[in-house]
Parts: sequence; structure tokens; C-alpha cells
Amino acid sequence: MMKRTLDAMIMRVEAVARPSETFISVAIPVYKAEATLPPLCQRLRAVLSGLGTYEIILVDDRSPDRSWEVASEMARDIPQVVAVRLSRNFGQHYAITAALDLARGQWVVLMDCDLQDLPEEIPRLLEKALEGNDVVLARRFQRRDSLPKRLVSRVFYRVFNLLSGYRMNPSVGSFRIMRKTVVEAYRTMHEAARLFGGMVEWLGFETAFVDVKHAPRQEGRSTYTLRSLLRLSLDGMISFSNRPLYISIALGVMFSGLAGGYGLFLIIRFLINPYIAVPGWLSTITGTSFIGGIMLLNLGILGIYIGRIYDQTKGRPIYVIDKIVASGRADKQPGSGEVNACQSSHV
Repeated sequence: MMKRTLDAMIMRVEAVARPSETFISVAIPVYKAEATLPPLCQRLRAVLSGLGTYEIILVDDRSPDRSWEVASEMARDIPQVVAVRLSRNFGQHYAITAALDLARGQWVVLMDCDLQDLPEEIPRLLEKALEGNDVVLARRFQRRDSLPKRLVSRVFYRVFNLLSGYRMNPSVGSFRIMRKTVVEAYRTMHEAARLFGGMVEWLGFETAFVDVKHAPRQEGRSTYTLRSLLRLSLDGMISFSNRPLYISIALGVMFSGLAGGYGLFLIIRFLINPYIAVPGWLSTITGTSFIGGIMLLNLGILGIYIGRIYDQTKGRPIYVIDKIVASGRADKQPGSGEVNACQSSHV
């Protein structure tokens, strides 16, 4: 039954894809993956060879290990592999943007490089997409991460959902397949602060889910810490919502009301029981200090928004490409006519 379903899907793929076009692009941000890249590409080629024309785009986010050497060597030996190296470490979501800018497929698969996303699940994602969905998200029904990683991730999603107003599912990561029109719409978004999942959700295309297996990490450990995830949630919160400003206004109104109520209480108490001394100086100082702290918090939130506006108005590129290696050709330098290493680069 499964074989008949897969054969029918392949026939649909052949009917949709034109021979001169790439049918599937697999975009992979790479960081500390020198040991996992060879088996990952081997498994991807075994899966994708039966689905149509394909390309594998590896974007090295200036990894400190030998990831670039491994990726560039595979790109020289394998025609379908393209290796890209950024000029410095920009971060995962910026490497994702670079990979999507270079993708040429009618369908684009995004996945991590650590082999926790299984290449063998791609046909199921494609099958669901061909039913008429623009985005199909891989939902991990059992995460195989460590307990600290799951707790950190849960904190991140709770903070982001609370402060941004969006509802991102913690069981969904980067692993997904997207129609070309979705990727093209994503390319038009030039925000300096980027959160890939939230940006795709904002686009609002038809979205479906497929439950997939999640493999344990093969090598090393996640580079995301609680601090980096909280910073990412702050970037996403500022980028996607004005809710923090409204929260600060609500806090100001609430504490102003409390202060007014407390002042009215002191007046009534004085009228009922007059006194000469001024008792309660400790509570007054405490309240004043607390309200001062709230004011500084509100100013800080406002300053973050102003800082984001300042970063955006600089007009700097989202990422900068250092080298591209493809199909056994020599390294391509930005500015050679093949790559524009700015916001919406395209080969």
C-alpha cells in the first residue's frame, strides 16, 4: 500500500516538474557538522533521486570546525551539492535566509544538519504538500533532545508566544517543505532582526502538519543556550509585535491607579484620624523606587524598539557571502557576477 502511494506521488511529481527546472531544493544551515554532513548528504541523495531533479544547498555559518572543508569537498565531487560560506557567523536564521535566497526548486525543504531531522521523511512531507498545501511542517511527536534542551525550548516558546501575540508550536522546528511562492514571498522580507518560523507564519499561506520521527543527536550538543534563546525570543517579540509597548502602558496605568488609590486612602485616614508626624516613609520610599524601576523598564523597552529601527535604517545586507563552491568549479568570490552577496542574493 505504501509503495503504491509513493509510486502515485512520483507520477504526480513527474507531471508537475519540467525537465529544465529543479524540482526540490534542500536548504541546510551548517554549524559544527563536519561529522554529520557526509552521511546526511548520502541519505538525502538516496531519498531525493527518486523524486525528481534536486539540489542540496549547504550554508556554512562560519563554523569553527572543518564543516566548510567537508561541504566544499562534497560540492566539488557531487553536481547536486552547492556549498556556501558566509563571511562571519551571522546566526542560524540568517544562514537560513542565505540558503533560501539561493534555492531554485519548485519545492524547498528546510532542515537542520545534525541528522535529528530524518531525510527519509521528505517524501511524506512532499506527498502532503502535493495535496494542495503551500507549507507542510514536520511535527515531532516525540522529541529526542535532552531534558535541559526541552526545558529551554519550552521557556523560549512561552516567552515568545506571550510577548509577541503569535502561537508557535514547540513540537515544530525548522524541518518543513515550502512551495516556491512561499520562499519568494519570504525573500521580500528584509528585516534586520529575523525569526524564520514567525516570519513564515506571518505570511499566512495554507499550512498542514505531518507527524515525523525525531532522531537523537548524533554528534555534540545544541549551540542554543537559555540566554541565546531568550535573546532570540526578544528579537522575535520586537520584530513581530508592539505588545511590549502596550504592556508597558498597561503597567503604567495600573501603577498610577494604585498610587492614586493609595493617596486617596491616606487622605481619608488623615481626615478620620489627624496626626502631625509623617508615618509610612518606608512604604513611600519603596513605592517610589518601584515606580521608578517601572519607568526605567518602559524606557528600556522603548529604547530597544528605537535601536531596532536604527539597525534597520542602516540598510546593511542581512548576510554576506564569502565563497560558493558548486559542481567541481573553483570558489566563486562575491562580486564576480555570479553572486550578489546582499539581502536577496540569487545565483
